[in-house]
Amino acid sequence: MAETHVLFVEDDDVIREATQLALERDGFAVTAMPDGLSGLEAFRADRPDIALLDVMLPGMDGVSLCRRIRDESTVPVIMLSARADSIDVVLGLEAGADDYVTKPFDGSVLVARIRAVLRRFGHAGGPAAGEAGRSEASEGGVLAFGDLEVDTEGMEVRKDGAPVALTPTEMRLLLEFSSAPGTVLSRDKLLERVWDYGWGGDTRVVDVHVQRLRSKIGQDRIETVRGFGYKLKG
Repeated sequence: MAETHVLFVEDDDVIREATQLALERDGFAVTAMPDGLSGLEAFRADRPDIALLDVMLPGMDGVSLCRRIRDESTVPVIMLSARADSIDVVLGLEAGADDYVTKPFDGSVLVARIRAVLRRFGHAGGPAAGEAGRSEASEGGVLAFGDLEVDTEGMEVRKDGAPVALTPTEMRLLLEFSSAPGTVLSRDKLLERVWDYGWGGDTRVVDVHVQRLRSKIGQDRIETVRGFGYKLKG
């Protein structure tokens, strides 16, 4: 089996070298770059399987780099931020990142998050998006919700007949909602099912992705149920 290729962009020499060695010991092939511009060049040249981007980068910051990558690809992106409460986390997610890890981080935690992201991307077109056959969504076919159509076999979404471009994470999130229309799904449940978190995670990840999904399928399609979570209007 081919090695998973990781693009790692980090300007701190010590963190970059230590993390690269740790990832390589876990079987990843790593391209490490010290700034955003060289990171973008490496992304275009190598087309990695996943990108790890520090938020604070010289030349082009990590949020801008994430946005440039997202303009060209749906490759999974994890942001690395030294400040858990910083607006940088939300900005990175809004730019298209799929997850984030707070520095300093334990190598095993980073590897676990990478593998979790890769698992859900690797199964974005299969039953993992609706594990255990929770509804007709996992049985295939086209589900219709007003002007919104979700093709659960072809992994395509249309609104008013026009295709809607979703990232794999956004697609998995929509599949969860469409598998149980009208049912309130808590943020913790969505973290477990979509982000593969077997532990408590930052619910901002869910909130930002719901906002991004709403902007593509319609602001009123997913309803917020205060104090409980979200539900798809049937």
